[in-house]
Amino acid sequence: MVVETAERPSSLLTVSNRGPVEHRWSDEGDIEGVPGQGGLATALRIAATLHPTTWLSSPLSEVDRLIAQGRATPPGSEGAVRFVLTDPAAYELFYGRFSNEVLWFLQHTLPWPEDLDAVERKRAWKEGYLPVNEAFAQAVIDELDTDAVRAVMFHDYHFYTAPLIVRNARPSAYLQHFLHIPWPPLAEWKRLERSIVEGICRGLLGNDCVVFQTIESAYNFLETCEAFVPQSKIEPGRWGVTLGGRLTRVWADAISVDPDELEEVAGSPEFSRYRYLLRPAPGVKTILRVDRLDLTKNVVRGFEAYRLLLRNYPELRERVYFLALLVPSRGDIESYREYQDEALGLVDSINREFGNLRWKPIRVIFENNRLQALAAMSLYDVLLVNPVADGMNLVAKEGPWVNTHDGILVLSNQAGAYEELGSACIGVDPYDVGETAHALYRALSMDRNERRERASRLKSIIRSHDLRDWFHALLDDIHRHAPVAASSAA
Repeated sequence: MVVETAERPSSLLTVSNRGPVEHRWSDEGDIEGVPGQGGLATALRIAATLHPTTWLSSPLSEVDRLIAQGRATPPGSEGAVRFVLTDPAAYELFYGRFSNEVLWFLQHTLPWPEDLDAVERKRAWKEGYLPVNEAFAQAVIDELDTDAVRAVMFHDYHFYTAPLIVRNARPSAYLQHFLHIPWPPLAEWKRLERSIVEGICRGLLGNDCVVFQTIESAYNFLETCEAFVPQSKIEPGRWGVTLGGRLTRVWADAISVDPDELEEVAGSPEFSRYRYLLRPAPGVKTILRVDRLDLTKNVVRGFEAYRLLLRNYPELRERVYFLALLVPSRGDIESYREYQDEALGLVDSINREFGNLRWKPIRVIFENNRLQALAAMSLYDVLLVNPVADGMNLVAKEGPWVNTHDGILVLSNQAGAYEELGSACIGVDPYDVGETAHALYRALSMDRNERRERASRLKSIIRSHDLRDWFHALLDDIHRHAPVAASSAA
């Protein structure tokens, strides 16, 4: 069932699990829309202002669900937002189990959670992932049948099988799929049941094109299709896969940030207030990290590297502090709860070992507040971004853009952003704590001219391919290849 929350004709249909806004009750008892949380929602919300868009998403808040059930009326909003209602039990298997445990863990090269055996993976696939993808595919078909949709843009790992369902029902529809997370090497996919991997690949090959953050992910996808999909043929010269006489093009287009939006935020009084509250003591340098407390973000090794830095270079004590803005993440998964406890326990240990009445080595702010995070980014001397795997990592681009201290970026070579920013940052192996500690020292001790040159180069790279460029590349692909009408029935 699809419930529409605003009327507006559109030629682009965007499909993502999290929508541009979430609804809640205001203090006055009215329904209000608030921006969706997370980097994907933020980027897509900004991109959607560049082109008329209808948005299909899941109802995530209590008020969203009331709206989706027709029991509440939403306020007017920019663009057209439509909720896709699905069975709650199926949705939990789709989102909580298969998307957030099977796919997230596999695609970030993490070991499975202990209770995620083959039986549970197959159950989550059959009873959750497939039914919810079918519901979204039917919602897409219904939208195509209005004759108002020129192209469909699927986003991320939640909807791998929906495109093939749409393709079989509406062969002339133009389908594009952008993946925000990494596509790992073939060896990782061999951990998952062959029939499931084949279903995932076939679903994605229902698209006209599949777009990745990096060339490496695009290449890994081609290898995976070749290994798991019989009769598929890799077209290396054309960067695509042919199956059943159809070519699915495969390419890379790195997502980025919107400098204009960041500058507008940085000019706000609230930004200035946070910046004042977060300023370090005179003469003290700031190492910053801004992350969800996710297993992929490698927070613990980052703190361990800082501890090693203080042990190896005692002259830095009381002259540097670590500000960590952490966002709670997936507290319903035991391994995430354990990781949070480990990270916060390590912070306490470091503060006890090195701290005194004048100086606290690590300060943790544990909440989701983007404006506060951007203000902190404007102040850092070193920004540590050391994920074990990341599709892109927008913090690595937001930070250098808003920073005013000629700050140095220490960046994992496993982050998608490294492909673009590697020449201007200090790259590290995210698993090597010693190397990361040395990189922090190098960044803190770098002379002013090199800091300024690196900071300037980072901004130039980011400006050369910003969020608008990313979105326009996707739109240009649609303009070049999509028929004027994409909704003729089979």
